[in-house]
Formats: sequence, C-alpha cells, structure tokens
Amino acid sequence: MATFSPKTTIFYITTLLLITTVPQSKAALNANYYSQTCPQAEKIILQTVYNASIFDPKVPARLLRMFFHDCFIRGCDASVLLDSTAENQAEKDGPPNLSLAAFYVIDDAKAKLEVACPQTVSCADVVAIAARDVVTISGGPYWNVLKGRKDGRVSKASETVNLPAPTFNMSQLVQSFSNRGLGIKDLVALSGGHTLGFSHCSSFESRLRNFSVSHDIDPSLSVEFAQQLRQKCPKPNNDITAGQFLDSTSSSFDNDYYKRLIQGKAVFGSDQALAGDLRTKSIVESFASDQSLFFREFAASMVKLGNVGVIENGEVRVKCRVAN
Repeated sequence: MATFSPKTTIFYITTLLLITTVPQSKAALNANYYSQTCPQAEKIILQTVYNASIFDPKVPARLLRMFFHDCFIRGCDASVLLDSTAENQAEKDGPPNLSLAAFYVIDDAKAKLEVACPQTVSCADVVAIAARDVVTISGGPYWNVLKGRKDGRVSKASETVNLPAPTFNMSQLVQSFSNRGLGIKDLVALSGGHTLGFSHCSSFESRLRNFSVSHDIDPSLSVEFAQQLRQKCPKPNNDITAGQFLDSTSSSFDNDYYKRLIQGKAVFGSDQALAGDLRTKSIVESFASDQSLFFREFAASMVKLGNVGVIENGEVRVKCRVAN
C-alpha cells in the first residue's frame, strides 16, 4: 500500500497485467483463538511493534503495507515472509515488495512467541495483528483481529504483478479488489492506509513530465503540487531514495489523505482517480469530512481483507522466513 521501489513503475509498464482471483475465505477465524493456548500473544506483538516503530518511524507504513501485499497474493497466508531459495524467487523479492524492509520486526515478534508458546501462533496472524497495532499506535482505530490463519508454503515473485499498481485506473482498481471479494467502499477505505505512506519518484514521475500528447503534467494533479514534486524528482535524478510522503501528516493515521485527494494533491494517479470517479467521489468526500466514519469503515474493511484466501490446510511456521 505505500512505498514502491525504484523499479516498480517500469515493471508494471512492461509486464502484462495478470489478474488472479483470491476468494474470501470460508475458514472459521475467531477473535479469541489464542485465549487459551497463548493468551499473551497480542501483548507480545504489540510491544515488539511499538519498540520497532519508536526506533524506525518507517515501520508502521511498512507493516501495514506488508499485510495488504500478503493478502492480495494467495490470501493472508504469510507467503510474503518466505525467503527466496536457489530454486525459487519469493514474493518479497518481487519489484513491488523490495522496499517493505520491516521483515525483521515480524521475525522478532515470532521469536518471542516461540519462547512463550511454541508452534502456536501463525506468522499470518502475526502480520495481521501487527498491521492493526501500527494503525492504532499511529492514532488510528482499534479493531479485534480475527485469528486462526495458517501459513502457506508457496511464494512466487512472479505473482506480485497482480498487486494494484500506482498507475492503475479506476476500472483496474475495482476489478483487482473485486477479485478478492472486496467492494468499492473497501477500495476507498483501504486506500486510506496511504496516510502513512511514502513513495519513491519512480512510482509517480510519469505524471510530472510528458504525461500525454496534450498534457505535459497529469491534468488531475494540482499545478502547484506538481511543481513541488518536480523539485523533489528532477531530471536527471541520481538519488534513488528521493520521493514524497503520501499525505502531509505522514506519521499520523488520519483522514488528511482524503482531503488531499479533493485538492488534487494525490501522489499516485491511482489515488487521484478515487476523487474523480462517480463511483468513489462521494465516499472520498465523506471520509474527508468525517474522520470517525473513515476509521469505522477502515477497520471494517481491514477485517474483511483479513479473511481473503485464508487457508485451512497450512502450517504454523517455527520461523516465518522458511516453511517447516
């Protein structure tokens, strides 16, 4: 959901879009799943996530995006955590995931859980709980995470092409979310996770120069904001770390993201599309004017996202980077 690696935009432009369907799960998840077997699980995860976020302010955005990227590929099965091998390039090494860079936080939490209650808490549940925790500690809503997911054994970098790209138009966004059992309101609400996001120039610089035959700059982009982005992303640009936060309160989970969409100040074209389409415009406006409404809908959509593709025949990995 937020930052993209310097290679991402080129990857999406040159790769044929492959859409896969990841259905909503029928597996029974339960908010109290570990109440008897590992009652301290959520406390351990929260403390680990909180400490990591204090040390590195980029952790919240990365863990929230990790959950989204995990669930959109093969469902919420922690496949994004598996390391590549000599025989297979895993999801984490796919272009959209090269900047996640917070896997160590999940590793740390899992190691502590293995001491407290061995072979009990799945890595998929750790990712889901951590995503909730980074939202809450950043000022966003709290919700009860349904638990009981199992970990998958398959992870392929080639499948990351199916993640929504920052260049997607509305039809592509709606179709991508629909294939995961998520509706238009879910699309707008979950996009609000970009309130914690940062993007490298490569993911949006196509909007700043030579946008089309008739427009040098994307006409949906505020001219003033476009000039600011041009200064941060000059041509030529040798700084691969250069980029832009996706809203003006990057460390706080709030509704500023939606206010900026209305002002034409979305960094991604896919985000700006939400404010210009009749299917989503009124939802954007309602979230921009009512933060509590956004919080409620975001929490509900995160629970729904957490149900995508949950598997019943997986395992509980001892180490999140490798299958048992």
